[in-house]
Amino acid sequence: MPAARLHLVRHGEVHNPRRVLYGRLPEFRLSAAGRQMARAAAEHIHAMERPVGALVCSPLERTRESAMPFAELFGAEPVVDARVIEPTNVFEGKRMKRALMNPLNWRHLRAPAVPSWGEPYAQVVRRMDAAMRDAWHRTASGDVVIVSHQLPIWVTHLAIADEPLQHDPRRRRCTLSSVTSFELEGDTWRETDYAEPADAVGAVDVGAV
Repeated sequence: MPAARLHLVRHGEVHNPRRVLYGRLPEFRLSAAGRQMARAAAEHIHAMERPVGALVCSPLERTRESAMPFAELFGAEPVVDARVIEPTNVFEGKRMKRALMNPLNWRHLRAPAVPSWGEPYAQVVRRMDAAMRDAWHRTASGDVVIVSHQLPIWVTHLAIADEPLQHDPRRRRCTLSSVTSFELEGDTWRETDYAEPADAVGAVDVGAV
C-alpha cells in the first residue's frame, strides 16, 4: 500500500534582519518565532492522529530545522531531497524594493510568465511532482510530510488546481509553516486541505522567492 496523504509544509520564519531575498543562500536559519511555528505545524498534524510514514525536506537550513519537530513527534528520520528546494532567482541576496529601482535589473522582468528572473515555474512543478510521487509510492503506510518553500508549494497547488502558473507573489496562499495536503487518486493529485496552524505565533514573512 502507498501513503494515505501527503502534506506540503512550508518552513517557519527565518532570521533575516537585512530583509533580503535569501533564496538558496546558506546560513539563513529559523528565528525563535520560526522554531515555534515549525512546532505548531508538527503538532497540527500530530493532533489529527495521522501517523507519518515518511519525512522529507529540502537541503536548506530553514527546512531542515523545520523538519525537526516532525522527527521528534513522529520518530521519523528526515530524508533530504534537493527536488523540493527553493528555486533559483537573480535577485538572491538583494532587497527587492531597492533592486527594482535600478533600471539595470528591469531586463529580468521581461517575461513574468516564465519567470525570466529565475527557475521556470513549469520546471519547479515537474521536480516537485516527481519528489511527491516518489515519496508517496515508497511509503508503505501513513502520511508523507514534505517540508519545502513557499513558491514550490504554491505553484504545485496552482498546477493541481489547473490554474495558470503565473501569479502575483504578494497573493500566495502559503503562509509560514502552513500545511497544504493532497491525496493521489489513481494518477491524479487532489488537494484535500489547507491549514495555517502557526498563524497565532505572529511572524515577519520576508525573503521568500
